[in-house]
Amino acid sequence: MREIAFDTETTGLDPRNGDRLVEIGGVELINHVPTGRTYHVYLNPERDVPIEAYNVHGLSAEFLADKPKFAEVAQEFLDFVGDAVLVIHNASFDMGFINMELGRIGREPVSPAQVLDTLAIARRKHPGSPASLDALCNRYGIDNSRRTKHGALLDSEILAEVYIELIGGKQAGLALSVEPEEGQSRQADDRETMRREPARPRPAPLPSRLTETERVAHDEFVAGMGEDAVWARFASPEGK
Repeated sequence: MREIAFDTETTGLDPRNGDRLVEIGGVELINHVPTGRTYHVYLNPERDVPIEAYNVHGLSAEFLADKPKFAEVAQEFLDFVGDAVLVIHNASFDMGFINMELGRIGREPVSPAQVLDTLAIARRKHPGSPASLDALCNRYGIDNSRRTKHGALLDSEILAEVYIELIGGKQAGLALSVEPEEGQSRQADDRETMRREPARPRPAPLPSRLTETERVAHDEFVAGMGEDAVWARFASPEGK
């Protein structure tokens, strides 16, 4: 199973109001294990970078002026993603920008079925608790000290670690899995897994299924083994 832990940086909060992408980062996972293959690009947003956005990611209009435009890297980006699931924290934000940029150049949007939102998973798994990327790093003991400013590739690397913890920890990559049937949504499978609750203890034990005849026969059998028999040290199975 191939997934991409994915993040973007932008000039603002709303692509419908003219905000644009300035950075894309992605980390490849195979069966929940990072492969070392990444995707990273800075982008010329073809507009100014407001001070509020600069304070978040530290990317100025001057720095971005000679970087490629999205249209120039769109195909290599899509080739890297392929049919992998995009693992994103607060997916509606990043996909709003990606699909707006794709629409600008007449390309089809990325399907929601190809996207897995770790923010939604975190809120289901830890209801009522902070679910930001930094909060999850603190919860799972993940080092995010390098994150003095937001950066798409760095945040993707951190997200990959958070995602692995959210789905069960580092042992998840070693687990054997059954491939889904053709057409089945991997996102639906993962979300269903996160919705499963742990088994609860039974409030009262079930009544014994032994008949009186079976109980008596068992006691006689144990008695015939002598006082030193291991089984003689245990109580009758009645009520078990």
